[in-house]
Amino acid sequence: MTSPPPNKHRLGDVLVESGLISAEQLRLSLAHQEKTGAKLGEALVHLGLVTEQALQNFLNRQRQKLRIGDKLVEAKIITAEQLQAALAEQKRSGKKLGQSLAQLGILTESQFAEFLANQLHIPFVDLKKFPFVPEVVQLLPEAYARRFRALVLARDANGIRVGMADPTDIFVFDELTRLLGQSPHLSLVSEAQLLRALDLLYRGEGKIHEQAAALDEEVGQSEFDLEGIVQSEMAVDAPVVKILQSLFEDAMRMNASDIHIEPDSEVLRIRQRIDGVLQEQIVNEKRIAPALVSKLKLMAGLEIAEKRLPQDGRFNISVKGRSVDVRLSTLPIQDGESVVMRLLDQSADNLNLDMVGMEPRILDRYRYLLSRPHGLILVTGPTGSGKTTTLYGSLNALNSPGKKIITVEDPVEYRLPRINQVQVRPRIGLTFAKVLRTVLRQDPDIVLVGEMRDQETAEIAIRAALTGHLVLSTLHTNSAVSTAIRLVEMGVAGYAVASALKCILAQRLVRRICQDCIERVEPDSGEQVLLQGLLGEGAKEVRLSRGRGCPQCNQSGYRGRIAVVEILEMRGNLADALRSNDTTLFMRQAEKQPGFVPLHLAALGFAQRGITTLEEVMRLVSDVEEEEENLTLETESEPETAGSPAARTDKER
Repeated sequence: MTSPPPNKHRLGDVLVESGLISAEQLRLSLAHQEKTGAKLGEALVHLGLVTEQALQNFLNRQRQKLRIGDKLVEAKIITAEQLQAALAEQKRSGKKLGQSLAQLGILTESQFAEFLANQLHIPFVDLKKFPFVPEVVQLLPEAYARRFRALVLARDANGIRVGMADPTDIFVFDELTRLLGQSPHLSLVSEAQLLRALDLLYRGEGKIHEQAAALDEEVGQSEFDLEGIVQSEMAVDAPVVKILQSLFEDAMRMNASDIHIEPDSEVLRIRQRIDGVLQEQIVNEKRIAPALVSKLKLMAGLEIAEKRLPQDGRFNISVKGRSVDVRLSTLPIQDGESVVMRLLDQSADNLNLDMVGMEPRILDRYRYLLSRPHGLILVTGPTGSGKTTTLYGSLNALNSPGKKIITVEDPVEYRLPRINQVQVRPRIGLTFAKVLRTVLRQDPDIVLVGEMRDQETAEIAIRAALTGHLVLSTLHTNSAVSTAIRLVEMGVAGYAVASALKCILAQRLVRRICQDCIERVEPDSGEQVLLQGLLGEGAKEVRLSRGRGCPQCNQSGYRGRIAVVEILEMRGNLADALRSNDTTLFMRQAEKQPGFVPLHLAALGFAQRGITTLEEVMRLVSDVEEEEENLTLETESEPETAGSPAARTDKER
């Protein structure tokens, strides 16, 4: 299907064809437009060739020629009643008809866009799978792309093709013609897909490079006055602030968890951790690094002149209407100071158990255990496994006017209403154990202990759980089974652990396959060996998937992460094994618990369902196997608690 001749889109040609102006008047107006840079409509009005009201009436008549709602009814795609409901919703919300139909669940935006493209005789382009070329996209500056809801899709011998959310807008077409230097061929795109593509394609990297060059020039002219530039009252206009603004906006747009600023001998490296993996951007203007670091130190309330020692601080910023807490750490390195910033989005939507991604079976059981009035619940896993999200989601689920909740944390990452949050300060003696002893005199119903780091803290927390409090905490262990054993190894009595502990939730985060570029793949020989070891004969039936890479996932094949979780409830036989300090028996009984699915099998289930890849499963399996090997060696080195020789032989087997 081909697009119509360009002259049917250009405002001037349409005005001439309609008889509103003559060809000579159009020529005069175009000359005025080229001279002044004004829009064609403004030029016509300025020269007195048409009135503003006459021009507006003409445009309204043009739009009324295509009544897409009536066309949908004629084609029997929607009913007259559905159209009336959509028009009422459109009037109420101010949205376009296609968005109103989608809001009511009558049509998807893509279905509406395909029908509209057919009526306009132009192609519809699905941006989710479109192979963008960055150099071509940049033909239209970001500001105009967002303003006109337009995106350059291709450039070839036939000209330039532009995707628009509203190709009937003659004014926009005229402006695009002026900006691109030629009349573009039009395609229709979904507005929702367009907005997503704009965020992905115009990530602010070009803006950062431009601002870095401007700041580098300023620093080069006046290096001695750098701190004056950074601390100036006019800092809002300084390139350094603009760079930081672009950097934070890009990070939040890509859902980055951390930003790394690392000066090298020749360049400045800016890296963002997205879905657990660092992505790098190189800035050649290395001289701007001290300016960035100094400004960040100011924002975090740190000592600017101290460059020999590490410093930690935090500050809050607003990025596109979202409140973000930034935890900042500086480290002196060979070529300056390295800065790492952890971004903590304070949006309540991010602190919800449903956002963790647990399987419904596990989530329902975990919610039930959270509702119990007392006991100890542990959430475990290595750094970066999502423990904080799960714990804060748990607190949000428990938070109500009828419950007193106190947390003891290091550091306090998210600020929650109605919850008393305490930051420990070991330098002045305010340790976990000391705060906990005081907390128990504050009449709490629920206590969160950020981490059980020593025997004293663990014993106080368990004592609180045994005396009618619900206690939530974490341990840095790799599996649910090893967590209970670690508590006993810390010196806590096995009978106390058995009586207080209600459940252990061990979790990891694995990357999700991008659903816009997912494809089925056959496992290779190495993967077949792994599957055979995990599943036996069932390995032959396994079907795997991967993401081939697309603009929606920044060519990585992954988008977002999901929690792989194993839950171990402390039931009779497990509690008996702990009371007798028989860790080998405990490990054996844990594997037989009804409903207990180990982490590696839970992850493999995600891979079989096309949620993650086998590569992510292998990464998780290697971590768990290393932990289990260490745990087995430690258990076997203590024959007095390892159970009978037969039991050990069975474990080794």
